[in-house]
Amino acid sequence: MNSVKFSQLIRQVSQGKHLPEAIYIHKDAFSVLPTELVTFIHAVATALKIDTDTWNLVKLFKRDFRLSLLSYPTFYTDSYPSLTQSVTVDLNKLSHRVTTYKDSDNPPILHRKELMVLPNSNYHSLFSQITEEGENAGLYQNTRIIGFKQSWENLIRQHGYEVVDGRLFRSAMVKQTHGHQIDRHLTAITRYALSAPMKALAKQGYLQGDYSLFDYGCGRGDDMNELLAHGIDVMGWDPNFYPDGDKTNADIVNLGFVLNVIEDKHERLEALLGAWELANRLLVVSVMLGTNEFVSQFKPYKDGVITSRNTFQKYYQQSEIKAYIERSLDEVPIAVAPGIFFIFKDKLAEQDYLQNRYRRYHNWQQRTSPTPITTEDKVHLIIAQNKALFDAFWQQSLDMGRVPAQDEFNDSAQLKNLIGSNNKVHQLLLNIYGKDEFEEAKQSRKEDLLLYFAMGLFEKRRPYTQQPDSLKRDIKALFDDYRTVTNLATELLFAIADTKLIDEQCAKAHQQLPASILNQGHSLIFHKSYIDSLPLLLRVYVGAAIQMYGELDDAIDLVKIHITSGKLTLTLYDDFEQSVPFLVERIKVKMAVQDIDFFDYVEASRRPPLLNKHLLLGSLDEQYEKQKSFDKRLSKILGTNDNTEVIMPRQALEERLLLAGKKIVGFRITSS
Repeated sequence: MNSVKFSQLIRQVSQGKHLPEAIYIHKDAFSVLPTELVTFIHAVATALKIDTDTWNLVKLFKRDFRLSLLSYPTFYTDSYPSLTQSVTVDLNKLSHRVTTYKDSDNPPILHRKELMVLPNSNYHSLFSQITEEGENAGLYQNTRIIGFKQSWENLIRQHGYEVVDGRLFRSAMVKQTHGHQIDRHLTAITRYALSAPMKALAKQGYLQGDYSLFDYGCGRGDDMNELLAHGIDVMGWDPNFYPDGDKTNADIVNLGFVLNVIEDKHERLEALLGAWELANRLLVVSVMLGTNEFVSQFKPYKDGVITSRNTFQKYYQQSEIKAYIERSLDEVPIAVAPGIFFIFKDKLAEQDYLQNRYRRYHNWQQRTSPTPITTEDKVHLIIAQNKALFDAFWQQSLDMGRVPAQDEFNDSAQLKNLIGSNNKVHQLLLNIYGKDEFEEAKQSRKEDLLLYFAMGLFEKRRPYTQQPDSLKRDIKALFDDYRTVTNLATELLFAIADTKLIDEQCAKAHQQLPASILNQGHSLIFHKSYIDSLPLLLRVYVGAAIQMYGELDDAIDLVKIHITSGKLTLTLYDDFEQSVPFLVERIKVKMAVQDIDFFDYVEASRRPPLLNKHLLLGSLDEQYEKQKSFDKRLSKILGTNDNTEVIMPRQALEERLLLAGKKIVGFRITSS
């Protein structure tokens, strides 16, 4: 999946809640999404080890190669459910951020839920009524201020309503507010260049693509757009212009000109503390400075002023804002410019900065490359995006039981460009798919090779003077050297003459195979399709006999290992798919004397029936239940046991059916 294909699939999505930037849809409505898109969403979640129970909505970005997996646990029970966790995945940057709102007093909330479910959902009508109530109350006139719980609750109260059991009702007594209504959204300005704090970061070398960045209070997003154009990993949130943005952790968090536009002291402090909490490495705080003479020209309001645009501004002095940050965060801020401060959470980085703060850096005009792929999560996303490629490589690794060489996998060059060498890719896939599967495949391949060399010894083939490169690699990877594998194959070949071992291995096979008949101490009978599932010693036993017979192809149905006599019997039936097949050919391979006996049953009346065929069918076989039921009914008529091998001439079968007044018609037993 690439960005072009992603955009094409997004354009095909007609349902869901469509916003200018993204589409929200509940996973219960995934049936209306393109199948390829649904598969990709789940692949991303799997790659990031995000359990399917921890998210129920997906946010699909229309203009970016991004998606968010959102958790709204009360989606179906709350009228305006709160977000508890958001996982935003940037598929271009191969990065993701997890944001938790479980302890937040002001989490994002959902509106217009009817758009996120299917029209035939049992909840669609209820959700539509809830939305209609809000529209009638005038709550959706300014959608920029309804995205968070506290602002939504304030808006409801301001319009004279209360929420009772999830539904809107007019308040019996409207609470009057005496505060001044501030137009905070008017404080955001359109920028045509990087803001001052961003320029400070660029000057100090923090915007060269090495760090992720979050713009807390990003306004109209002009800084973000410019940073994205330079390949910077940046995201943002703003209560008015980007209310759906996720507040996510980042190496650097910018709180640019936010504190000075918040009229409520408590909310101002919450913004500072919230931004500090999101910063992994560095917080940048910037405010507007102003002298007392400058401030005096405006109308005083709380601890600031009201501007001519009806916006609030608190103009700080340099020492005042420094003291406020220090007091609030219990950290010593570093002034980098008037009104701009760095507060380091990473103290090693702080020391590096202080030692090198006068060092010259490249100008911002130099564009930088995206962050190199280093983290496990990014690798998982690459694998999810190129699932077919990595699945093919993994399958070939399983087939070979080792890491394919560069010239053994056609797309090795593509793997190298994405992640690295075949060995590196293999190690990463071991962590994803599990070592057990590969170890099992490796063991299977070792057994295949031992069988191959044992059969060469059985046929007394001369050792090859030259071997294919792939075989040489197999021997080196799985056995170290040629001598080791030939010695092991020799021991294995001699072991097939040990009747005690054969008896033990037949008992083991009876437990392992999907279906078989074990006549203790005498024989093991199974369908030819299970030969490759036998224990290795029995594969050599059967292989040695088949070497004398030739390819089995469609000329054989069942295989019978004779435990004590060193013989193998192969049988063919007239139609193995019918309820009672009849034997038409039996081949007995006598390995001790290197001879084969053939027995043909040309005369139909003398062909023995195969009774209790269900014992030779695996329980997953589509015919198993039907065959088992038939065998049970037939055994009652014949007076036989339906759980063991039953040997009976055809004439005896027909006589007992005639005596009971029954006949076999397909898988039915009817009256004759």
